Amino acid sequence: MTSEPAEEAGHVGDAAGGEPAVPAGERGATRIEDRVIAKIASQAAREALLGAPGTDAAHAAVVVRGDTARVRVGVHLGFPSDLGAQCCAVSRAVTERVRALVGLEVPEVAVEVERLHATERPNAPRGRVR
Repeated sequence: MTSEPAEEAGHVGDAAGGEPAVPAGERGATRIEDRVIAKIASQAAREALLGAPGTDAAHAAVVVRGDTARVRVGVHLGFPSDLGAQCCAVSRAVTERVRALVGLEVPEVAVEVERLHATERPNAPRGRVR
């Protein structure tokens, strides 16, 4: 009996250990937990608000169905300020970051302003006004 090399015996594509290689589609899947996606969304929201007066930490909750993520972000904002612009910035940042890092579509981000913090205005009168 002669021994044939693996390539001649029809075993092209064998793994290093001599076992047949598994096709890419049958190897399994990567699952990213919802809480990890929520952390990504929270960080994106904080970065979107960076530098805005009176902003505070943001937190998020995520529900994933298939290749779509539903995101709710709670924020604390400074007031007076352009609340609408800040909420739009948060929504845009969260959508882009989750899509880029996780590959999920985010059709809508619900931004909830949970608290407003009074911010100092540079020309505001100090003390009691009579």
